[in-house]
Amino acid sequence: MISFFKAVPFGAFLALIVALFMGSGGATGGMLNITKVDVYYPELMMDFSFYWSWMLFLAGTFLAFIFLLMMGD
Repeated sequence: MISFFKAVPFGAFLALIVALFMGSGGATGGMLNITKVDVYYPELMMDFSFYWSWMLFLAGTFLAFIFLLMMGD
């Protein structure tokens, strides 16, 4: 269970990096479904956007989870 919680940040980092390069190039990644997420904070008068893929996040988290299990605690 601890290995899963350790794997989540690695999955998120992988998803952000890969989606950034694929999304900025205009690709959707097919089944990866890379989309641009717009975030707006009206209280702070601030907005930003980033590319994200839930399928890529799940695949990266699973991959990191398997690697962490193989390494042991």
